[in-house]
Amino acid sequence: MITMDTGTDELLVTLENRVATVTLNKPEKRNALGDVLTPALREILPVLEADSRVGCVMITGAGKAFCSGGDVSGMGSGTSSGSQEERVTELTLRQETLTLRLYEFAKPTVAALPGPAAGAGLSIALACDLRVAARDAFIVTAFASIGLSGDYGASWFLNRLVGQAKAKELMFRSERVDAETCERLSLVNRVFDPDSFREDAQNYAAEIANGPATALRLMKRNLNRGAFQGLRESLAMEAQHMILSGQSEDAAEAIRAFREKRKPQFSFR
Repeated sequence: MITMDTGTDELLVTLENRVATVTLNKPEKRNALGDVLTPALREILPVLEADSRVGCVMITGAGKAFCSGGDVSGMGSGTSSGSQEERVTELTLRQETLTLRLYEFAKPTVAALPGPAAGAGLSIALACDLRVAARDAFIVTAFASIGLSGDYGASWFLNRLVGQAKAKELMFRSERVDAETCERLSLVNRVFDPDSFREDAQNYAAEIANGPATALRLMKRNLNRGAFQGLRESLAMEAQHMILSGQSEDAAEAIRAFREKRKPQFSFR
């Protein structure tokens, strides 16, 4: 296992079996976002994207929570500065450099929820490609509970994952949704036993991380863009990416392995 420097103990990153595990590490505050943790998370994403040793990024939380969202203890203090327009611009940039950056990340991403994900913490989980949860975990939008309308893409992701009517209910009522219900709603892909959760999540991410890197990158691009363009445009994009992925070393190895009835040994190129 390789430990990577993030500049702070509030964000831990390890690399094992091509999985970069990014751990939000403020368990005493249920891994709430803040002025140290959140910038560190933003800064590590392009580092991991550029690192050829990383095949998948898994974001999780220390202790019994994923992330409780923004640190409510620091809200409403009256210390905000700047005009309304300046504050809107600043928040937009913060959102684009976190959840938009995660959504457009060139490699597969997994959110691993050992416990609750709330508010902007839920938005971060929804921005990942896949989500796994411990059986006793839950999600809650939480914004209505503190009189706020929501940020970091919660409304955009929920609309696309569960449909508008259910998304509105989740936002308006701010109810806790347990892991198994999340799985039925397709908010979570897999639910694991709490006792083996971290090992199961690691294995889940590693299986993806050790797949054909070029094909996975282009699959993600196909799916992300395909959701918002016509069939004709998607067919053209798929054709381009199919030819490109077919020229990779991994594709050649996969074909050899298929013919030889063995498991492929990818070079991730």
